Amino acid sequence: MTVTADDERGQRHGRPTRPGRRWIEHWEPEDPEFWAHTGARVARRNLIFSIFAEHLGFALWSIWSVVVVALPSAGFAFSVDQLFWLVAVPNLLGSALRLPYTFAVPRFGGRNWTAVSALLLLLPVLLLILCVSNPATPFWMFLLAAAGAGVGGGNFASSMANISFFYPDSRKGFALGLNAAGGNLGVALMQLIIPVVISLGTGVNLAYAALFYLPFVVAAAVCALLFMDNLVEARSDFRAQIRAARRPHTWVMSLLYIGTFGSFIGFSAALPLLISTQFPDVQGAYFAWLGAAVGSLARPLGGWLADRLGGARVTAWTFAAMGLTAAAVVAGLNSGRFEMFLGAFLLLFVTSGIGNGSTYRMIPAIFTARARREESAGVDRAEAVARGKREAAAAIGIASAVGAFGGFFVNRGFAASISGSGGIEAALYGFIGFYALCLGVTWWCYLRRSVLVSRLPSLAAARV
Repeated sequence: MTVTADDERGQRHGRPTRPGRRWIEHWEPEDPEFWAHTGARVARRNLIFSIFAEHLGFALWSIWSVVVVALPSAGFAFSVDQLFWLVAVPNLLGSALRLPYTFAVPRFGGRNWTAVSALLLLLPVLLLILCVSNPATPFWMFLLAAAGAGVGGGNFASSMANISFFYPDSRKGFALGLNAAGGNLGVALMQLIIPVVISLGTGVNLAYAALFYLPFVVAAAVCALLFMDNLVEARSDFRAQIRAARRPHTWVMSLLYIGTFGSFIGFSAALPLLISTQFPDVQGAYFAWLGAAVGSLARPLGGWLADRLGGARVTAWTFAAMGLTAAAVVAGLNSGRFEMFLGAFLLLFVTSGIGNGSTYRMIPAIFTARARREESAGVDRAEAVARGKREAAAAIGIASAVGAFGGFFVNRGFAASISGSGGIEAALYGFIGFYALCLGVTWWCYLRRSVLVSRLPSLAAARV
């Protein structure tokens, strides 16, 4: 059955685009009447099931952060460096997949691709079971299985690109923040639940970690097919993607997203191992999930603050706070007090979560500002707005892909620091320097008065 948003309210009827599939042809979220009568309800429904699928993607993307801590108890003897490789390689593949996943939304439709991407999560489930079921499994097979978990990282990019089309500009920040937070929470809940699951029965049963998620993966695919929609408006062509790749702002935002999201996903994957190596007397499984939890919950706050105060201003303050809290983590390490270390790290997660929300909110605002400039130059308003939305969606995909690579470098940075000095202080000093760079870039590109007044006069109006 073909469903249009207007059919649900019995108002305007759009021409069915693809008979037999859920395609919405008429979609005007910026129209207050349309949004109140039809748009908000349809957007909310799609957001709910998008979060469900993305939540599972994040959980399976990060599941090796828990598995590696339990590998020695299960009889697998790997070095610390090898264990850090197992938590790093999912970020590597997940980052690489984010770009094609973003382009899959306009190619196949948000509903259709959500179902497919959910079913692809069966890959890391099956590979994990295969690896841990045989004590003689070689390390290269573990690396392959960990890399397979990267398919969960791709879900984020397609989900965010899809949801960005459903909401009006005034609500994008909070909606994207909520969508991302629901996905990010998959890491926290996985780190809370899976240590309990694998301890059920006698000994350590690592295969239970994968079996736990198996029915939820199937349910997510079925729910996407039954309850989500495809937007014709979300269709874009290769030219829109190329234009986004040529915009300097796309790459500036990609750099900033390395600092925010790269930190969040990298720290989330590393924290269980960091606790076990730096504080071996502490049961890390009881505390590691807190970091991903507070970082995820802070993400909608970042989007909300960006909607009201401006994304660039919130992002700049966030990078300053991340530098200070990283320095506090170093102080906690030097004091040898676990509670000080954990408290500072939780603050670092909170600031990275706020930064995730604010940087993501900046992207549609920047491209909306460009559309307004084109409109003022004589380009048809509808054409300029549509082009801006498509370029923003493509830019979100690029930024999310590049930013996620930060998670790989965070974990390899920790591994190199431990190998070189036995501690993680050197890596943290490197992160502080990078946050200072991101703060300078944010100010230079988006907060200088000369930029706001002359180069992009509509940025302030767009609440960048």
